[in-house]
Amino acid sequence: MLRFNMILLLIVVICALGAVTSQHRARKLFQALEAEQERARQLDIEYGQLQLEMSTWANHPRIEKIARDRLRMVAPDALGRVVQPQAPRKGGR
Repeated sequence: MLRFNMILLLIVVICALGAVTSQHRARKLFQALEAEQERARQLDIEYGQLQLEMSTWANHPRIEKIARDRLRMVAPDALGRVVQPQAPRKGGR
């Protein structure tokens, strides 16, 4: 009978250690899940800020100003032709 009780005690101890181990692992996984959810929230915030910045950089008046100033582009006339301004010639012609 003593042998049977020792075997049952050993089984109970093993089960208790298994329960403690699984509970500890579950807590660690839950902490990791919360950390990743926080990271996802931060990435969503950053994505929203980047979209706002992109819409600012793609603003039509800004693009038109850059096209005129840096690229020296001109708007076409009513017929759709672009006439390049003529530089004055040096021969008087």
